[in-house]
Amino acid sequence: MIGIVLVSHSEALANAAMDLALQMVHGARPPIRIAAGAAGGFGTDATAIASAIDDLAKTDGVLVITDLGSAILSSSLALEIRSSTHQVVISDGPFVEATTAAVVGAAAGGSLADIAADASNALAAKKSQDATGQAASSAEHTDPGSPVVSAEERLINPMGLHTRPASLLVQMAGEFSSDIELTNTSSGRGPVNASSVIGLLSLGACKNDRIRIEASGPDAPQAVNAVKELVLQGFGELS
Repeated sequence: MIGIVLVSHSEALANAAMDLALQMVHGARPPIRIAAGAAGGFGTDATAIASAIDDLAKTDGVLVITDLGSAILSSSLALEIRSSTHQVVISDGPFVEATTAAVVGAAAGGSLADIAADASNALAAKKSQDATGQAASSAEHTDPGSPVVSAEERLINPMGLHTRPASLLVQMAGEFSSDIELTNTSSGRGPVNASSVIGLLSLGACKNDRIRIEASGPDAPQAVNAVKELVLQGFGELS
Protein backbone atom coordinates (compact mmCIF):
# COMPACT_ATOMS: atom_id res chain seq x y z
CA MET A 1 0.00 0.00 0.00
CA ILE A 2 1.29 3.48 -0.80
CA GLY A 3 1.70 6.19 1.84
CA ILE A 4 0.37 9.74 1.70
CA VAL A 5 1.89 12.94 3.08
CA LEU A 6 -0.37 15.98 3.36
CA VAL A 7 1.53 19.25 3.21
CA SER A 8 -0.49 22.30 4.18
CA HIS A 9 0.07 25.78 5.56
CA SER A 10 -2.64 24.96 8.09
CA GLU A 11 -2.67 21.92 10.36
CA ALA A 12 -6.42 22.27 10.82
CA LEU A 13 -6.95 22.22 7.06
CA ALA A 14 -4.77 19.13 6.63
CA ASN A 15 -6.57 17.25 9.40
CA ALA A 16 -9.98 18.20 7.99
CA ALA A 17 -9.01 17.01 4.48
CA MET A 18 -7.71 13.75 5.92
CA ASP A 19 -10.82 13.17 8.06
CA LEU A 20 -13.11 13.84 5.09
CA ALA A 21 -11.18 11.43 2.85
CA LEU A 22 -11.14 8.68 5.47
CA GLN A 23 -14.94 8.81 5.62
CA MET A 24 -14.87 7.25 2.16
CA VAL A 25 -12.74 4.26 3.17
CA HIS A 26 -14.12 0.98 4.45
CA GLY A 27 -11.64 -1.45 5.97
CA ALA A 28 -7.87 -0.94 5.89
CA ARG A 29 -6.75 2.66 5.83
CA PRO A 30 -3.61 3.83 4.05
CA PRO A 31 -0.77 5.28 6.14
CA ILE A 32 -1.04 9.08 6.19
CA ARG A 33 1.30 11.65 7.68
CA ILE A 34 0.66 15.36 8.08
CA ALA A 35 3.36 17.98 7.72
CA ALA A 36 1.49 21.24 8.27
CA GLY A 37 2.07 24.61 9.86
CA ALA A 38 5.44 26.00 10.87
CA ALA A 39 6.61 27.03 14.33
CA GLY A 40 3.13 26.58 15.73
CA GLY A 41 1.58 28.88 13.12
CA PHE A 42 0.93 28.94 9.40
CA GLY A 43 3.50 27.88 6.85
CA THR A 44 5.41 24.79 5.71
CA ASP A 45 8.64 23.24 6.93
CA ALA A 46 10.83 21.18 4.59
CA THR A 47 12.43 19.35 7.51
CA ALA A 48 9.03 18.24 8.82
CA ILE A 49 8.00 17.11 5.34
CA ALA A 50 11.23 15.11 4.93
CA SER A 51 10.60 13.45 8.29
CA ALA A 52 7.05 12.52 7.28
CA ILE A 53 8.32 10.99 4.02
CA ASP A 54 11.04 9.06 5.84
CA ASP A 55 8.43 7.74 8.28
CA LEU A 56 6.72 6.03 5.34
CA ALA A 57 9.85 4.39 3.98
CA LYS A 58 8.34 0.89 4.23
CA THR A 59 5.37 1.68 2.00
CA ASP A 60 5.12 1.03 -1.75
CA GLY A 61 5.93 4.66 -2.45
CA VAL A 62 4.67 8.02 -1.21
CA LEU A 63 2.36 10.58 -2.73
CA VAL A 64 2.83 14.11 -1.40
CA ILE A 65 -0.22 16.36 -1.70
CA THR A 66 0.17 20.10 -1.18
CA ASP A 67 -2.15 23.07 -0.77
CA LEU A 68 -0.50 26.34 -1.94
CA GLY A 69 2.37 26.91 -4.34
CA SER A 70 5.05 27.46 -1.73
CA ALA A 71 4.19 24.07 -0.22
CA ILE A 72 5.46 22.53 -3.45
CA LEU A 73 8.77 24.35 -3.02
CA SER A 74 9.08 23.06 0.54
CA SER A 75 8.22 19.54 -0.60
CA SER A 76 10.83 19.68 -3.36
CA LEU A 77 13.45 20.73 -0.83
CA ALA A 78 12.32 17.90 1.46
CA LEU A 79 13.16 15.38 -1.27
CA GLU A 80 16.73 16.69 -1.29
CA ILE A 81 17.25 16.44 2.46
CA ARG A 82 15.34 13.24 3.29
CA SER A 83 17.30 10.17 4.37
CA SER A 84 15.09 7.54 2.67
CA THR A 85 15.30 6.51 -0.98
CA HIS A 86 11.86 5.07 -1.77
CA GLN A 87 9.84 6.53 -4.65
CA VAL A 88 8.05 9.80 -3.95
CA VAL A 89 5.72 11.77 -6.23
CA ILE A 90 4.59 15.34 -5.52
CA SER A 91 1.04 15.71 -6.76
CA ASP A 92 -0.17 18.74 -8.69
CA GLY A 93 -3.79 17.94 -7.88
CA PRO A 94 -6.20 20.13 -5.86
CA PHE A 95 -5.70 19.55 -2.14
CA VAL A 96 -9.08 18.27 -0.94
CA GLU A 97 -10.10 16.37 -4.07
CA ALA A 98 -6.63 14.87 -4.58
CA THR A 99 -6.52 13.76 -0.95
CA THR A 100 -9.84 11.95 -1.30
CA ALA A 101 -8.82 10.31 -4.58
CA ALA A 102 -5.47 9.23 -3.13
CA VAL A 103 -6.89 7.81 0.09
CA VAL A 104 -9.55 5.80 -1.74
CA GLY A 105 -7.10 4.57 -4.36
CA ALA A 106 -4.48 3.62 -1.81
CA ALA A 107 -7.00 1.74 0.33
CA ALA A 108 -7.98 -0.24 -2.77
CA GLY A 109 -4.36 -1.23 -3.37
CA GLY A 110 -3.66 1.01 -6.37
CA SER A 111 -0.15 1.68 -7.59
CA LEU A 112 1.65 4.96 -6.95
CA ALA A 113 1.56 5.84 -10.64
CA ASP A 114 -2.19 5.20 -11.00
CA ILE A 115 -3.07 7.02 -7.80
CA ALA A 116 -0.86 9.99 -8.68
CA ALA A 117 -2.61 10.22 -12.05
CA ASP A 118 -6.05 10.08 -10.43
CA ALA A 119 -5.08 12.76 -7.89
CA SER A 120 -3.69 14.98 -10.63
CA ASN A 121 -6.96 14.70 -12.53
CA ALA A 122 -9.09 15.24 -9.44
CA LEU A 123 -11.01 18.21 -10.82
CA ALA A 124 -12.30 16.21 -13.79
CA ALA A 125 -15.59 15.47 -12.03
CA LYS A 126 -16.29 19.22 -11.83
CA LYS A 127 -15.51 19.93 -15.46
CA SER A 128 -17.94 19.55 -18.33
CA GLN A 129 -17.62 16.57 -20.65
CA ASP A 130 -16.23 16.96 -24.16
CA ALA A 131 -18.42 17.08 -27.22
CA THR A 132 -18.83 13.31 -27.39
CA GLY A 133 -19.74 12.95 -23.71
CA GLN A 134 -16.63 10.82 -23.16
CA ALA A 135 -15.30 11.12 -19.61
CA ALA A 136 -11.71 12.32 -19.28
CA SER A 137 -10.76 9.30 -17.19
CA SER A 138 -11.83 6.70 -19.74
CA ALA A 139 -10.34 3.28 -19.05
CA GLU A 140 -7.42 2.25 -21.24
CA HIS A 141 -6.44 -1.14 -19.86
CA THR A 142 -9.10 -3.50 -21.23
CA ASP A 143 -7.57 -6.51 -22.94
CA PRO A 144 -9.10 -6.68 -26.44
CA GLY A 145 -8.51 -10.45 -26.48
CA SER A 146 -10.64 -11.14 -23.41
CA PRO A 147 -14.41 -11.71 -23.66
CA VAL A 148 -16.45 -8.85 -22.26
CA VAL A 149 -19.20 -9.53 -19.74
CA SER A 150 -21.77 -6.78 -19.29
CA ALA A 151 -24.97 -5.85 -17.52
CA GLU A 152 -27.09 -2.73 -17.16
CA GLU A 153 -28.87 -1.54 -14.04
CA ARG A 154 -30.72 1.56 -12.86
CA LEU A 155 -29.40 3.58 -9.92
CA ILE A 156 -31.94 3.53 -7.10
CA ASN A 157 -30.13 5.25 -4.25
CA PRO A 158 -31.33 8.83 -3.62
CA MET A 159 -28.13 10.70 -4.56
CA GLY A 160 -26.85 8.45 -7.32
CA LEU A 161 -23.17 7.83 -7.82
CA HIS A 162 -21.72 10.40 -5.41
CA THR A 163 -18.40 10.12 -3.60
CA ARG A 164 -19.20 7.42 -1.05
CA PRO A 165 -20.75 4.92 -3.51
CA ALA A 166 -17.91 5.67 -5.95
CA SER A 167 -15.42 4.86 -3.20
CA LEU A 168 -17.18 1.55 -2.54
CA LEU A 169 -16.92 0.71 -6.23
CA VAL A 170 -13.20 1.52 -6.32
CA GLN A 171 -12.52 -0.74 -3.36
CA MET A 172 -14.62 -3.53 -4.88
CA ALA A 173 -12.83 -3.17 -8.22
CA GLY A 174 -9.55 -3.73 -6.40
CA GLU A 175 -10.74 -7.20 -5.37
CA PHE A 176 -10.86 -8.48 -8.96
CA SER A 177 -8.26 -9.15 -11.63
CA SER A 178 -10.56 -8.06 -14.44
CA ASP A 179 -10.75 -4.54 -15.82
CA ILE A 180 -14.13 -3.04 -14.97
CA GLU A 181 -15.72 -0.12 -16.80
CA LEU A 182 -18.91 1.83 -16.14
CA THR A 183 -20.93 3.93 -18.58
CA ASN A 184 -23.83 6.24 -17.83
CA THR A 185 -26.08 5.19 -20.71
CA SER A 186 -28.69 7.78 -19.75
CA SER A 187 -26.29 10.66 -20.46
CA GLY A 188 -23.79 8.96 -22.75
CA ARG A 189 -20.89 9.64 -20.41
CA GLY A 190 -18.14 7.09 -20.15
CA PRO A 191 -16.86 4.48 -20.15
CA VAL A 192 -14.61 5.06 -17.15
CA ASN A 193 -12.42 2.71 -15.17
CA ALA A 194 -14.07 1.53 -11.96
CA SER A 195 -10.75 1.84 -10.15
CA SER A 196 -10.84 5.65 -10.49
CA VAL A 197 -13.05 7.53 -8.04
CA ILE A 198 -12.64 10.69 -10.13
CA GLY A 199 -13.62 8.84 -13.29
CA LEU A 200 -16.73 7.46 -11.63
CA LEU A 201 -17.76 10.89 -10.35
CA SER A 202 -17.30 12.32 -13.84
CA LEU A 203 -20.18 10.14 -15.01
CA GLY A 204 -22.54 12.54 -13.23
CA ALA A 205 -24.85 9.60 -12.56
CA CYS A 206 -28.03 10.51 -10.67
CA LYS A 207 -30.93 8.49 -9.31
CA ASN A 208 -32.77 6.60 -12.09
CA ASP A 209 -29.84 6.89 -14.52
CA ARG A 210 -28.96 3.60 -16.15
CA ILE A 211 -25.41 2.30 -15.70
CA ARG A 212 -23.77 -0.24 -17.97
CA ILE A 213 -21.21 -2.44 -16.25
CA GLU A 214 -18.57 -4.13 -18.39
CA ALA A 215 -15.69 -6.34 -17.31
CA SER A 216 -12.93 -8.11 -19.21
CA GLY A 217 -10.64 -10.66 -17.62
CA PRO A 218 -10.44 -14.01 -15.83
CA ASP A 219 -13.09 -13.17 -13.22
CA ALA A 220 -15.27 -10.87 -15.33
CA PRO A 221 -18.63 -12.58 -14.52
CA GLN A 222 -17.96 -12.36 -10.79
CA ALA A 223 -16.87 -8.73 -11.09
CA VAL A 224 -20.00 -7.70 -12.99
CA ASN A 225 -22.26 -9.54 -10.54
CA ALA A 226 -20.55 -7.89 -7.57
CA VAL A 227 -21.06 -4.42 -9.01
CA LYS A 228 -24.66 -5.26 -9.89
CA GLU A 229 -25.33 -6.26 -6.30
CA LEU A 230 -23.95 -2.94 -5.04
CA VAL A 231 -26.23 -1.04 -7.42
CA LEU A 232 -29.29 -3.16 -6.60
CA GLN A 233 -28.67 -2.64 -2.88
CA GLY A 234 -28.51 1.11 -3.40
CA PHE A 235 -24.92 1.08 -2.10
CA GLY A 236 -26.36 0.56 1.38
CA GLU A 237 -28.12 3.93 1.29
CA LEU A 238 -31.73 2.79 1.10
CA SER A 239 -33.80 3.40 4.21
